[in-house]
Amino acid sequence: MTTVVLDTNTVVSAIFWPRSTARRCLAGLARRWYAVGVSSEVFTEYEAVVAEFQPRFPACNSAGALAWLRLKADWVEPIPLGKGRSRDPKDDPFLACALAVRAKLVVSRDQDLLVLGKPFGIEIITPARFLAWLRENRRPGALLG
Repeated sequence: MTTVVLDTNTVVSAIFWPRSTARRCLAGLARRWYAVGVSSEVFTEYEAVVAEFQPRFPACNSAGALAWLRLKADWVEPIPLGKGRSRDPKDDPFLACALAVRAKLVVSRDQDLLVLGKPFGIEIITPARFLAWLRENRRPGALLG
């Protein structure tokens, strides 16, 4: 099974915008079309940014969504990158996590990550491109919502 790392912007969009492309990406995780990897630093960022958005969406059960993601994720200790790879140092933990979990993809809309292309052989793609990737690579007979 292919493992991916989800950038915070993808997770936040999936939680708070039910009709978003990011939410459809997470539907693939629920259907076991791929696995997701996280490190404690990555998940801590998810929690912090979700907490910032929660007051704007009081009806959203973000705690439940994060608890589900916590259970579904493959947890790893990140691999040190040595020097910074991204223009934004806050993005390097996602690369370190992707290396540790041997991810094939990082799913993000962050231009600081997207411009890297394929660092360490790990492709950085948008949620829309990831949905297309899922359609091309999922098991035969499975439906993408």
